[in-house]
Amino acid sequence: MTELKTKIVEFRRKQDITQGELADRVGVRRETIVRLERGQYNPSLKLAYDISKVFGVSIEDLFQFVEISHE
Repeated sequence: MTELKTKIVEFRRKQDITQGELADRVGVRRETIVRLERGQYNPSLKLAYDISKVFGVSIEDLFQFVEISHE
């Protein structure tokens, strides 16, 4: 099974951007950013692209699928 991991929090803190500011820049509600950061929401490709552009990084730098095991 795979899980989506995100580095949104890290990039937001580096650039001193609040969840609300990021949400406004990409056209979603702050709750969407909160859920993304908690791993509770998988973004559309368009949203992932828009967020990566805000931070000036690639989608792959921002989001990663990792294998998880339930042993």
